[in-house]
Amino acid sequence: MIDADATVAALTEDPERTVLLVDFDGSLAPIVERADDAHPFPAAPAVLARLAGRFGRVGIVSGRPVGFLARELPVEGLVLVGLYGMEQSVDGAYTVDPRVRPHLVAVAAATAELQQRLPSELVEPKSGVSVTLHWRPAPDRADAIIAIAHEIAERHGLTELRTRMAVELRPPIEVDKAVATRALIEGFDVAAFAGDDYGDLPAFAELHQAVGDGRLRRAVRIGVHSVEAPPELATAVDVLVDGPPALVALLARVADEVG
Repeated sequence: MIDADATVAALTEDPERTVLLVDFDGSLAPIVERADDAHPFPAAPAVLARLAGRFGRVGIVSGRPVGFLARELPVEGLVLVGLYGMEQSVDGAYTVDPRVRPHLVAVAAATAELQQRLPSELVEPKSGVSVTLHWRPAPDRADAIIAIAHEIAERHGLTELRTRMAVELRPPIEVDKAVATRALIEGFDVAAFAGDDYGDLPAFAELHQAVGDGRLRRAVRIGVHSVEAPPELATAVDVLVDGPPALVALLARVADEVG
């Protein structure tokens, strides 16, 4: 583990050759019961705007749709990667991974069926590319929701991604935060990723591997701790901060250092 001072020093040594990547839910935004109620910590957009103007690349890598991220973080120059890499927006240009297109009809059919079988607050369609079922608002229904998700995913040829108190049905393609991170750090010397959940562990592993095989000179893996953090988080990161306010405060220190 390294401390906050060492983290700031590592990330400000050569800003133009450094990539800063951050998860959204649980990292920049507190975890909430209803997915639609999530908003970034108030200081986050301004801090990200300062960083985007000085660093080689600053991006959000999230399971959320790009449209949601753009609405919640209207920051010029911020790279937005949504649905774990299935869609992205760079310099205002929106693209979808072409591998998902053959599966969009299946996603639409699965979404319609889920909306018929479950309360609307438990079903979150995502840009027509995937659909997530949440049981945080109804924890007693977790087993039933998981069973329904498995049945429908299997019938429509979709895969299941388990996240914190949720399961996402999505096209059966190889994509996760490691794949997205690999593309975003290419050509840079230093990279950092901040995240809090199971879905962020592949990104941390990718940074470790990139240093090991020489693609990066240095990497900083920032874990955002909460009572719901997976036990693997502590051993997968280089520094731990306590929730979104502490992460935003650390990023503000980085922004202050580079001016």
